[in-house]
Amino acid sequence: MNPPCFRHLPARQKKSVWVLVLLLHIVPAQAANESISGLEDCKADEVVRFRGGTARLENDLFTGTDQNYTNGVAFTAISHDIAGKLRVECLPTPVRLHAELIKFMNPDFWADAENPDHTQNVTVKFGQSMFTPKDPARTDLITGDRPYAGLLYVGMSWNRRKHEPLSNSEMLDTREITLGVIGPWALAEQSQNLFHDAIGAARFLGWQHQLKNEPAVQLAMDRKFKDYRGAGAIMPGFSADSIRSLGLRLGNIETSASLGIEGRIGWNLPNDFGTYPIRPGAENRPPSAASIHSGSDDASSAVARPRPGIHMFGTMETKLVAHDFSLDGNLLQSSHSVTRRPWVAQAAIGISAQGMVAGHGAKLAVMRVYRSREFEEQGASQAYGSVALSIEF
Repeated sequence: MNPPCFRHLPARQKKSVWVLVLLLHIVPAQAANESISGLEDCKADEVVRFRGGTARLENDLFTGTDQNYTNGVAFTAISHDIAGKLRVECLPTPVRLHAELIKFMNPDFWADAENPDHTQNVTVKFGQSMFTPKDPARTDLITGDRPYAGLLYVGMSWNRRKHEPLSNSEMLDTREITLGVIGPWALAEQSQNLFHDAIGAARFLGWQHQLKNEPAVQLAMDRKFKDYRGAGAIMPGFSADSIRSLGLRLGNIETSASLGIEGRIGWNLPNDFGTYPIRPGAENRPPSAASIHSGSDDASSAVARPRPGIHMFGTMETKLVAHDFSLDGNLLQSSHSVTRRPWVAQAAIGISAQGMVAGHGAKLAVMRVYRSREFEEQGASQAYGSVALSIEF
């Protein structure tokens, strides 16, 4: 129930996590270190530069339980905006290969790339998720409860924000590819043991029955809609809005289709596409001077400047699930599984605040998430807490 800590772990248990950590560092390092002088025909705003990050922690300890989806942690790096046509030759190699793969799998994603009013950015995410049954003391296989399971992953996504000049709505399209590992190499047991030992809680004793090692892959496609509120970092004053979303996930992590809506009300709402638990899809960007698209100094540009703000939000989502590794077990080999329910509903309520700290944009979001029963043997629905902190570099 804590971010993985690798000190004192046997070498063979470190293999998978070091590969994922290396992937996480290659992308921003290449983006930062590839010299623009080596790409003479590339402009500065065509080269990927990572300008912000988000850390998220989700845990059912916040709601007084320790079972089912018991912990999730994710760290995300966010690039600056790239307007108009994407020039793949100006991207670092991992980002370029990812963009080419998305283009091959979904040619329409950049079909209108010539439109200068459309912007895009890239995000890189590294995280771990863990799942446990209800009873920590049992050492036998608990056939009537969720399997012990862990997932360690790295993901990369492209986000395209679109607004047609004559339209009063705008759209955010996301394509994400996630790679990882399921099973002991995900280090979920070690992470949970470290945290439980630190807080004096009893260890879960049935980890020997966790799902087996297996590569994990997922393609996520998301589309979100909301009313157009200008190009500024915030919507000034007191206001409210709603954000609608459609999602599709394909892979052995999860295969599902979802439909959702979020409502927000508050002061100086961020001009983004909402707040949500850890999931494939676009990452919120904290408000900062980097979000200002207008270089003018007139009164209207003041609307674009980042300002402190606070708002409440609520989300509702329904999902049709065809596969979930934490319920269906291993895809490539035999393992413990339970009877998955095809329809799952999820709701969340929370509060978010943003502002400037030492000249950097910062945003803190806290929410409580409620999820309906996911499998037939589950006794009751689940709740957990989620905390996210976003910072501009």
